[in-house]
Amino acid sequence: MTAKRLARGALLASLMLALGYVESLLPAFSAVPGIKLGLSNTVLLYAIYLIDIKTALLLAVLKVLLSGLLFGNPVAMLYSASGAALSLAVMLLVKRTERFSAMGVSIAGAIAHNIGQCAAASAVIGLAPVMAYFPLLLLSGAVTGSLTGAAAALLIKYMKH
Repeated sequence: MTAKRLARGALLASLMLALGYVESLLPAFSAVPGIKLGLSNTVLLYAIYLIDIKTALLLAVLKVLLSGLLFGNPVAMLYSASGAALSLAVMLLVKRTERFSAMGVSIAGAIAHNIGQCAAASAVIGLAPVMAYFPLLLLSGAVTGSLTGAAAALLIKYMKH
């Protein structure tokens, strides 16, 4: 790994953590458990589109581990890891089809993240409570995925040049 790649990765990981922290301060999104804007996903989409898969994977892992250690607990890390793994896999698959914009990839990733979290929550607390909450999470994933996807599309557009 070159010094330039290491520095860029550290900068992007720091940016993801900072965006995640700022997001936790927004009262509209911190009031409802499990619903977050997903600002750090703009950085992950940047990595997927303009760097490479290995960097995106490393950033996702670092985000889960560092956010969990700094701001969460083991259960939150489990939910986050489940959501991040499914989200990244889905975003990579959807992007690979080349049929969707960055916004479409972001929406698919946000919804997949919520599905991954629900799967983990079902294993911990049971299926019935999770299924009552599931439609709200799917809707929020579509909305927040659109917002972060629009931001990521602009970032990708201007960073390409």
